[in-house]
Amino acid sequence: MVLPEGFVLPAWYLLVPLLAVLGGVVALLWTLGPPVTDRTVLAFAPWMLFGSTLHVLHRTEAYPDSIEVLFAAPSVYLVTATVAGLVWVLSIFLYSGGLQQTIERPLGTVGTGFFAVFTMFLLFESVELGTFEPFWPVIAVVISGVVTALAWLILGLWFTDVAAVTGATGVLVVFGHVLDGVSTAIGYDILGAGEEVPLSELILDAGHALPTADYIGGGWLFVVVKLALAMVILGLFREYVEEAPRQARLLLAFIAAVGLGPGAHNVLLFAVA
Repeated sequence: MVLPEGFVLPAWYLLVPLLAVLGGVVALLWTLGPPVTDRTVLAFAPWMLFGSTLHVLHRTEAYPDSIEVLFAAPSVYLVTATVAGLVWVLSIFLYSGGLQQTIERPLGTVGTGFFAVFTMFLLFESVELGTFEPFWPVIAVVISGVVTALAWLILGLWFTDVAAVTGATGVLVVFGHVLDGVSTAIGYDILGAGEEVPLSELILDAGHALPTADYIGGGWLFVVVKLALAMVILGLFREYVEEAPRQARLLLAFIAAVGLGPGAHNVLLFAVA
């Protein structure tokens, strides 16, 4: 009910080394115990976008057949996490050696560079093929930004402690899930895109069964559900962030990635395909 179509694992000779390297990176990070703050979570945002770009390139058949499965779901998440983890470790060593003022700066800079380079390649290829259509993707990002700002204003006015404690991490969680909701709604209602996650498709179908479907479509219900879910999660995490900020922000970063990753994937895919 929750796994998307096309969810496939690579062959063992690719999966085992990937899991071994990822496990080693996680163990090393656990030993180093770096701090996790709002700045850390924001530094990981470009990596979430980078993973989406890698997956869109897979959808456009940009990879050789021998490795293309590594960039399908869920392997692309493991690949992105491994690379991001290695850069995080390197950033920690650079900071410890006095070569960087913060851990987050090289982490975010490298992630932004990777995302920019691969996205530009994707866009240039789309322009050459004549498939570049940025209008609705831009609209999705703008609407998501407006909805996030309004939601955060309401949260700050009514639940000041939740907004203050979760901070920029909370904003990223809300924006990521709103972007996923808005881009999915636009794709489903306007662009004729299908929905690969069965549970999401049920919500979209429920929205289209309402009397409002003839006037404003049915995707709005999915946006509302995603926004409400994000807000509720932040409320539930308030005490956890206060008591164990490192672990709580890591979990919130993962929750943000679950929204921002698919949302960015939708935006890029609609733009180039």
